[in-house]
Amino acid sequence: MSAQKVMATVPKPLEGTRVLSFVNALAGPVATALMGDLGAEVIDIEEPNGRSRRGRADYAPLPGVPDWPWNRIGSENRRSKLNLTLDVGQPEGREVFLELVSHCDIMIENFSPRVLTNLGIAYDDLIQVKPDIILISMPAFGKTGPYKDRTSYGPGIDAMSGLGQLTGYPDRGPGKPGPVLNDYNAGALASFSALTALLHRRRTGKGQYIEVPMLEAEVHLIADALIDAQFNGRDRMRDGNRHLSMAPHAVYPCAHEDRWIAIACRDDEEFRRLADAIGRADLVDDPRYTTTLARKQNEESLDQEISRWSSMQEHVEAQDLLQRHGVPAGAVLDMKELVESPHFAARNLFQTVLNPEVGVVKHMRAPWNFSRTPTPVTRPAGAFGEHNDYVLRDLLGMSDERVEALERLEVIARVPLFVTESQDVEASRSAQEITQ
Repeated sequence: MSAQKVMATVPKPLEGTRVLSFVNALAGPVATALMGDLGAEVIDIEEPNGRSRRGRADYAPLPGVPDWPWNRIGSENRRSKLNLTLDVGQPEGREVFLELVSHCDIMIENFSPRVLTNLGIAYDDLIQVKPDIILISMPAFGKTGPYKDRTSYGPGIDAMSGLGQLTGYPDRGPGKPGPVLNDYNAGALASFSALTALLHRRRTGKGQYIEVPMLEAEVHLIADALIDAQFNGRDRMRDGNRHLSMAPHAVYPCAHEDRWIAIACRDDEEFRRLADAIGRADLVDDPRYTTTLARKQNEESLDQEISRWSSMQEHVEAQDLLQRHGVPAGAVLDMKELVESPHFAARNLFQTVLNPEVGVVKHMRAPWNFSRTPTPVTRPAGAFGEHNDYVLRDLLGMSDERVEALERLEVIARVPLFVTESQDVEASRSAQEITQ
């Protein structure tokens, strides 16, 4: 029985599926965390020098446990995975990696195109040991085409996808949409494609290689603007919080600093409800606002009217008032308000799991609910090298002598290998360079 099944309290949809997670940054970890949430046994590969011994610690250690700060860092996308330290760049590490592939159903990676080839673990190498393996790659621009060797982080993808051009206000330059939108979007699509390939393999017995380029994944988010350009010849530009056809449609200031409420009305009836709710029934009879077209043409003055009311209101109270009147509205919540939200508490969005080194830790569950096969978070983030013995000895059947030899060669590690601050900085730089 796998370590994942021991932890689970109820059967999950992907139990019995094993995923090899060879990922970095954020998009890849998101993809494999989602699959772990669904019950797959995800084995996450981490370099023996992948963490700093002197690194930031987000939690205090429990009494009586080793004070290892490298295991007490933020770990949202390390949840639901086993942790194996392995230097795939060494010949012995590559050998172990390929042995592990032979026991897996899916592998997910999000390095730049040349990395797997340089390491000798490209798709052609994998199918020699596991002919029906499903390999998911998440390069920035794809593995063919004139941009295939280029490197990028999120802001570059946002810019080249066209989403940056649409994000921001008319009197300012392009903006970055959200914190890490492209990573979470690509991660979700990668996990979806992996499940689709798994179904195909069950029908045909054949695995396959799938690319999920982050750029192409994000271009899909602006499909309506692309269609508008193709069919109507319009180059849509930044328009702040406004909508092409709805009015009002904006974020309005509330009482107290940096408190806001979003309000949107799609038709005359919703606007009438808004006017009633804010005590301005006169707005409905104002010729400037009697129809959606009129409201769009006079949107600036309409926003001023609504702002006069909203600026005197508490943002959550205003939200509740408008919702009672049937007006689509939402208070802009900060992070503290999100964590303490009674709605999310009732929905059990933030679930607690026991981390042996720091105690109870909150994780966000996956954003779905299965009626027959629930998928609660059942495994905290794996400690550094925590599952080396399970993977190497139990799964791969290695002898004590071979495991000890791998440790001597620093192919695997129980604690991070670098110990000085300068070495830690250099290790971090090298880890970033290999992904470029």
